[in-house]
Amino acid sequence: MSLILFPIFVGAKPLIDTLPSVSNTIYSLSKSPIYLERNNDSFTCDKPSTFSFLTHIPGDAVGYVRQSFKKENLSNLAIIAASTGILLAFDQQITNGAQTFTSQHGIEVRESYSPLIQVNLLGKKTTLMKWPNNINTAFYNFGQGSTVVYMAAGFLIAGKIKNDPRALQTSSQLIQSFLALGVKTQLIKYSTGRENPSIASQSGGRWRPFPSVSDFQNNKPVYDAYPSGHLATFVSAVTILSENYPRKRWIKPVGYSIAGLLSLSMVNNGVHWASDFPLGFALGYGYGKYIAKKNKRLVRTPAKL
Repeated sequence: MSLILFPIFVGAKPLIDTLPSVSNTIYSLSKSPIYLERNNDSFTCDKPSTFSFLTHIPGDAVGYVRQSFKKENLSNLAIIAASTGILLAFDQQITNGAQTFTSQHGIEVRESYSPLIQVNLLGKKTTLMKWPNNINTAFYNFGQGSTVVYMAAGFLIAGKIKNDPRALQTSSQLIQSFLALGVKTQLIKYSTGRENPSIASQSGGRWRPFPSVSDFQNNKPVYDAYPSGHLATFVSAVTILSENYPRKRWIKPVGYSIAGLLSLSMVNNGVHWASDFPLGFALGYGYGKYIAKKNKRLVRTPAKL
């Protein structure tokens, strides 16, 4: 797994394009870098405090919910609800069709790993690193929390080396979104209790809202399909990167394309239904955009320095 994510970790380095230069960075009197971006709009940001990725969660969670239900965003909520409703009607057909298609093209309908590094801990073999055995598993891993942790670590190291507030803010925001969305999606999963496709007892999966806490923890596939936490986490990371590094125009097309393949892999291996994705995508995109914009201060600069 670490070998797959190593390019992402290393890839953080070229994104940290904030060394002082006449072409893309000027410095304010406070020594905070101002990053010149599109249409001569630039922004500056401060270094995050050590634990801001934790302390900002409560306030940002409330702020994000309030913003989501503002009048100008009601149309977006309607789109999410409508797309979810339409997909709900065809969930079983979509799942069956996707699994048939992938099987016909030699893509396994399951997760499969091989241990890469194992150690003995307290007399028990523990796998520290594992390698996906098929392409379905490889794309599924992009939605794992470890992907975001590796990305955050890359930006943290680069930010410390270059004393770059933007890289440090990106690292902090990545961890904040990972933690906040983890809690948020788990609460929604608990309140909806939808079956995963792999163990569905009826077409489209049964819904059992608010199961006992112990049952929810011990029988996750029975209750945790809706919405997709994997997709929310990954989309949030892509959104944070694209907001903080808008000059890197490849981030959105590459990132959202991977998100699409991640979604297909989750339908293929029976982890999620297609209707689990609209809300998952919206949560990731909305929260990522909210916290990234919140930590930027826009500055108007001349067309030429």
